[in-house]
Amino acid sequence: MNTVSDAPLMLITGGSRGIGAATARLAATQGYDVAISFLSDEAAAQAVAADVEAAGRRALPVRADSADPAQVADLFAAIDQVFGRIDVLVNNAAMLARQSRLEDLAFERMRRIFLVNAIGPILCAQQAVKRMAYRHNGRGGAVINISSASARLGSPNEYVDYAASKGAVETFTIGFAKEVAREGIRVNCIRPGHIYTDMHASGGEPGRVDRVKDTIPMGRGGQPEEVARAILWLASAEASFITGTFLDVTGGK
Repeated sequence: MNTVSDAPLMLITGGSRGIGAATARLAATQGYDVAISFLSDEAAAQAVAADVEAAGRRALPVRADSADPAQVADLFAAIDQVFGRIDVLVNNAAMLARQSRLEDLAFERMRRIFLVNAIGPILCAQQAVKRMAYRHNGRGGAVINISSASARLGSPNEYVDYAASKGAVETFTIGFAKEVAREGIRVNCIRPGHIYTDMHASGGEPGRVDRVKDTIPMGRGGQPEEVARAILWLASAEASFITGTFLDVTGGK
């Protein structure tokens, strides 16, 4: 049986670490109940959920691969059952593979990166629009897609496949925003720059932000909390006339 909460519900995919975890914690302090999806690290997801509950909000961690339509459907079904609503979707789940030149990229790597980074957000948005849109008797909502400065910069010699997948997210943002603008749903996109998260270790260089920080006009890398604040602002009524927009959180790069 559905139990509709008075608190708005934010779903953050990939919410067990980095930007996703920071967003979950900040959302709880701003009055959101929070659902997070995670792929493998259940202990980290439970720790984020505990922080949300310590802030006085309800939390639901769900193991789900956002590239799998059946798991995405199950994720949203769990949210329906526990919360009975969804107000904000943050498409944050993404993956990065080891730094490599184009000619050395394996097909399976490319396929998995596009499944997770580009198709995953579309699958999640598809489920969200069925619950948020006025045409489906929803109350409206907001979708925030997390891209990357790499979509503009291309990430040559490191991960052009990742950059290209984020470019796909940006084009999807433009079309989806226009499609649902009169259905009560705002769709925006954030481009984080060089942020201190665990993701860089997946690329084979945990210290990457420190290596490149001098190329950033502000002279430093960003913190996950700085991206989280941008996400919460775009989700809020303060951004009520903003849709189809890209916000760079890059320190000027």
